[in-house]
Amino acid sequence: MKKILSLILALAVVIASCTMFASASGDLDPDDISEYPVIIVPGYSASSLRLESGEVIWGLDWDEVLDRVLNRIIDLGMGLGALTVGNAEILAATLGEEICELFEEMRCNPDGSSVYPVERVVSTAEETCSANLRVTFPNGDNRHEQDMAAEIEKYVDDDYIFNFTCDFRMGSESCATQLDELIQDVKKYTGKDKVNILAVSHGGQVTATYLALFGWKNDVDNVVMTVPAIGGAGIAYDLMSQTLEFDEECLIRFIEHGMRWEEDYNWLLKAQQLGFLDAVLNSLVPHIMPALGYWGSLWDFIPVEKYEATKALLLDSTESAALIAKSDRFHYEIFPTMGEKMAECIANGANISIISGTGNRIVTGLKETSDAIITTTASTGAKTAPYGQRFADGYVQVNPCGGKNKVSPDMTIDASTAYMPDNTWFVNGLFHGMTFWDYYSRELMMTLLLTDNITDVYSDPDFPQFKDTTNPSSAVYASFEGCEAGEINGDTKHLIITNCCWENDVSLSAIYCDGIDLSVKINPFKKLAPGESIALDFKGEIPEVSGAAASITVYYTMATITPVGYRTQYFTINNGDPVSSSDGLVDLTPHSPLDSIPGGEVIMNLLDTLGLRELVTMFFNIIFYWINTIFAI
Repeated sequence: MKKILSLILALAVVIASCTMFASASGDLDPDDISEYPVIIVPGYSASSLRLESGEVIWGLDWDEVLDRVLNRIIDLGMGLGALTVGNAEILAATLGEEICELFEEMRCNPDGSSVYPVERVVSTAEETCSANLRVTFPNGDNRHEQDMAAEIEKYVDDDYIFNFTCDFRMGSESCATQLDELIQDVKKYTGKDKVNILAVSHGGQVTATYLALFGWKNDVDNVVMTVPAIGGAGIAYDLMSQTLEFDEECLIRFIEHGMRWEEDYNWLLKAQQLGFLDAVLNSLVPHIMPALGYWGSLWDFIPVEKYEATKALLLDSTESAALIAKSDRFHYEIFPTMGEKMAECIANGANISIISGTGNRIVTGLKETSDAIITTTASTGAKTAPYGQRFADGYVQVNPCGGKNKVSPDMTIDASTAYMPDNTWFVNGLFHGMTFWDYYSRELMMTLLLTDNITDVYSDPDFPQFKDTTNPSSAVYASFEGCEAGEINGDTKHLIITNCCWENDVSLSAIYCDGIDLSVKINPFKKLAPGESIALDFKGEIPEVSGAAASITVYYTMATITPVGYRTQYFTINNGDPVSSSDGLVDLTPHSPLDSIPGGEVIMNLLDTLGLRELVTMFFNIIFYWINTIFAI
């Protein structure tokens, strides 16, 4: 089952970078709602494409896929047999042949031009208006991000909601030009002088490119780019450079968050490896290059620091000269101006915002902090510490930003270097495409899109620049009474624990602090209902320093198939003089009592090898907590 889930997710993120959304947001004040129409610029591959003959060519026909599998069952069987002895090439060649045939009409020439005459199924304001699409396509086709759109429709009539389409194979400049054309048409169709834009993933890259090229027209009021692929997508680099190594634990956490599972499975699978899948997908790349490898959009997805090496690996400088010229222009002329151009739009009265996920590895192996698909740096322009490390206590941000703190509570992000330092929000633990699945990012997105109430990260204390996800699969959320999100100051008297679950009660089992000497008293028999919070007393002193990092790990139980779990959150101590400045890096992993036992390093290495470190550490720390508590009494 794990292999099936992994393969499904792999295909989903490669082909579609799927975006999923969930339950209703809170109510906005109707008097605050913007008068402008909304254009939804969706994630990758959301647009329907057809040949000039009218034949729709984008979208998998699963009956056809099944027929292809049955027709090649012997070849596939031979490939699977060879895979058991480490030969992935036979299976990759078979799959590559079928993928190339399946997507033949989507093929581009080595110069990036389309082999076949392809056009969008819908493109004008009238055709892409949600009200009209309901009539033309009652099955829901061509209406983007439909759960999110349903939320928007609570405040904006569906005849004022439009669904951007593009030939997503082409590069960002081509797609941005098509977006500008739709904006002009929507203005004419609605009689309004501006539009609001909600952009998701690849739609964020397209929108940022639009702002860089056409923002001077002053045609937008509010623009919200959520989990945007502005500077590329780490997963594209992993795949095209043939360096993919599936991160199983990240993969399972991705699924947990997407399904809102309140059970915690990821630590059960630490010892499992999917090397067979890595080998097949890496071997597959040369075989699918003829079908997918010359799509300009995939080349614009390669992060700029990885671009030259990947280009040298896969593109011929002569036959792909035109494709290279377009992607070079994106990487070296358009992309470097985006921060400046977006700042100009803001100065001219537009509200431009980014919501980014962070704190996760790339699911296909690139070890940079990300939303599992797109690195935080690519989404936001912010400087980040290497994954698994943080900036040392006393870190000084690169740019002063008028004396405003731009370092995240876990000291992994320096937002002072971001494209828009005052208009970018970071949600730690947020996975790609899941903005609507935790209360904070959901409310932030709707408020930014539909009202003019927020102009920067300081407009509303309910929406701080840095926040930890409240997705129900996180189970618990920790904060300190009277402190900003991610902060510990000297006035706080209580640690607040909130049950993030939507369905299950939670009981606390133990709480550990690292980087700050606090002991927290809990009642293991007290059940927290979904959404309920409890204020816990603690003993110890808050250090009289500022700029030092600490962490709180909360262990809990619930009546589910995986009854024990934990969550670690990070905080910055702000309670006195700054600690000595430092530009070093330190390990992000919290210390625990198990680290201190004799031979701890050897034991930890063994547990890492067996994939049992988190499981053993969790139970050891719970037992150690109660031994200390009992003897303290």
